[in-house]
Amino acid sequence: MKLSLNRIRTAAIASSLLCAAAVAPQAHAADDDTLSGIHAGDVLVRLRAISIVPNVDTTGTLSALNVGVNNATVPELDVTYMIRDYLGVELILGTSRHQLTSSVGGLGGVNVLPPTLLLQYHFNHAGRVRPYVGAGLNYTLFYNNGLHVGAQPVSISNHSFGPALQAGVDVQVTKSFFVNADIKKIWMHTDASLNGQPLGRVSIDPVVVGLGVGMRF
Repeated sequence: MKLSLNRIRTAAIASSLLCAAAVAPQAHAADDDTLSGIHAGDVLVRLRAISIVPNVDTTGTLSALNVGVNNATVPELDVTYMIRDYLGVELILGTSRHQLTSSVGGLGGVNVLPPTLLLQYHFNHAGRVRPYVGAGLNYTLFYNNGLHVGAQPVSISNHSFGPALQAGVDVQVTKSFFVNADIKKIWMHTDASLNGQPLGRVSIDPVVVGLGVGMRF
């Protein structure tokens, strides 16, 4: 039930973002005249509160143990450089700690640092309501590993690479200040072993939903 509610929540937010994209070209001309929008050379800095909702898939012994990964809510910082009026490159920075569960009890936690680089297309770049979509590459670093089975530590691979997709919308409030809603899908995984014996792979592949504010420089 918890997983179903998470999927309903993320689907609702995604639908809202798509609706914003549909109506953005109809933003009032008066709003466009009073706000300058974004243009090539601008730097956009956003600070969001994000909810990380893993969509877990496992293999091997990890599947037999019904291993799961808990949600996390953390801050996230991103910086976008506009290389064209409508085209930007965004670097996303944030870290979170996730607890792993199983049918035999808690397995401990691990920190995840997933810097992500995205190429973004911004619709209605000169207007007040500016939807965008993005695609890029994620590098995930797993650190501060506290995973264990009983008294035995579980080893994991330290990093992974995977694709990332994004959709969001910026709504201008003043010439430099805006609010933001954003949703991302990121693919990440790690391989686990116990005493040198493989346990399988955990694919976390979270949906990341964020709300925040931003400044244009």
